[in-house]
Amino acid sequence: MARTLLYNGKVYVSRGHFEEAVLVEDGVISAVGKSEELLALAGPSAELRDCGGRTVIPGLNDTHMHLMQFAQARKQAQIMGATSIAELIGICRRFAEEHPERVTGGLLAGGWNQDCFTDSSRLPDRHDLDQISTEYPVMLIRACYHISAVNTRLLEMLNVTEDPRFSERDYGVDENGEPNGLLYENGSNIAQGIMTELTSGSVRQDILDAMDYCVSRGVTSMHSNDAGSSVMERQDVFDLFHEIYNSGEGKLRYRHQICFDTPEQFLDSLENGEYAHQAELYPEGSWLTLGPLKLFKDGSLGARTALMSDGYVGDPDNHGLEGVSDGQMERFCSIAKDHGIQMVTHGIGDESIRRIVRSYRNGFVNGRNTLRHSVNHCQITDHEILDQIARDDILVQAQPIFLNYDMHIAEDLVGHDLASTSYAWSTLQRSGVHVSYGTDCPVEDCNPFPNIYMAVTRKDLNGYPEGGYFPQECVDVETAIDAYTLESAYLEFQENEKGRIKPGYVADMVVLDRDIFTVEPDEIKDILPVMTMVGGQIVFEG
Repeated sequence: MARTLLYNGKVYVSRGHFEEAVLVEDGVISAVGKSEELLALAGPSAELRDCGGRTVIPGLNDTHMHLMQFAQARKQAQIMGATSIAELIGICRRFAEEHPERVTGGLLAGGWNQDCFTDSSRLPDRHDLDQISTEYPVMLIRACYHISAVNTRLLEMLNVTEDPRFSERDYGVDENGEPNGLLYENGSNIAQGIMTELTSGSVRQDILDAMDYCVSRGVTSMHSNDAGSSVMERQDVFDLFHEIYNSGEGKLRYRHQICFDTPEQFLDSLENGEYAHQAELYPEGSWLTLGPLKLFKDGSLGARTALMSDGYVGDPDNHGLEGVSDGQMERFCSIAKDHGIQMVTHGIGDESIRRIVRSYRNGFVNGRNTLRHSVNHCQITDHEILDQIARDDILVQAQPIFLNYDMHIAEDLVGHDLASTSYAWSTLQRSGVHVSYGTDCPVEDCNPFPNIYMAVTRKDLNGYPEGGYFPQECVDVETAIDAYTLESAYLEFQENEKGRIKPGYVADMVVLDRDIFTVEPDEIKDILPVMTMVGGQIVFEG
């Protein structure tokens, strides 16, 4: 029996309750208490770990990210933060010159944001990207991953005006009605799938490297939307992660969030595919698990594609872009209900969230949300929506780190009144809603501590505004940690075995370089782990 004792620490058990030591046996917490007592209990064969008075919290569980896109982005041109289209072009050209082996199939990168451009707020187009290359395809994805710019070479390969997969809403046109190199939502996804195939190198090793980064930041579990996304064919994603975890190379717990283009594809998986063989492919206790159906109801706020009831300020006729239709959503909900499958739906605009809630309600089992359907993001809301989510006991997956950018644009896009009731995750928590935290990485970095900082202070990473953005929505540190641990476990039906440092719970823990409960709130974003443990295994030490 493998035993490890963490002692001489400040161990967070629950609000107001701290202990000194944790005894782990075969990957499960067996005892929590005083150091002296557990040292006597541990026995001579136990591995002893002196925490030196440091704070120990449960492992952090990111409830929505895209690990494969993050793994790709780490090896691509780093365009996030570019302050002009010219800088964007320069970064990519230098990357191609310094890493010619990485652009033999084309250049793919993500992270630009026109709201960061200081000279002009226009979106880059094909003519701009032609300055990077006219010989190989180039695709640069906006930070939200809902809009992309491509060069003429890739536009010719895509043939958007003839390919039946593209509709007129999937791409932009110039003053002559010709495609201008901007792709939206579905169009961007199609292009990214092609570019990923052209540019992917050692995908498996890239994923393992990304996992190393995640555990170095205290992430011990993730709910990742890779299967059925634009990165790789769905079954190829399943097969790749089976290989990683069957070989014992997975460093943290991974839960699939799975996309399907049609209800028929979803049903086929339930009857013949991965879901049909879940018991044999995902045995009890595995770090790899099969999770919910993942749908997209709309786009993003920054891209002006979030689905809005009254349109956007200054552009009232633009109501955004709808993803899955109401009719398809009803069909997905019906199939999920019949087969007992949880649903997670991307919803950012108020109209999007309103429609998601309505569809979920029609798919409840015996009038209750027993399958724990969730709204992912849940950003632009009014009082009516917030009340309905609470009444229906619908879960919410929030990304507080989004405020770092969104607080600077939200009022300009949706108006002060609606902005004042948006990003209202504290209101939801106080109403009894199960709110869990994530980062949507690589839209944002998967580091949990800037995310927790944002939830606690409601200030951007530069400390603006003093007092916080609509500070009535600030939460305390305990609430933020619980959202990242116990509530994340609740989302995956594991709240009785995960997300707390208590006997019988899995031994997923993080030792911090400073006390998150007593540091100045502005310091929370700078906290780093000195040790990360998953299932009793030490997967990071720094």
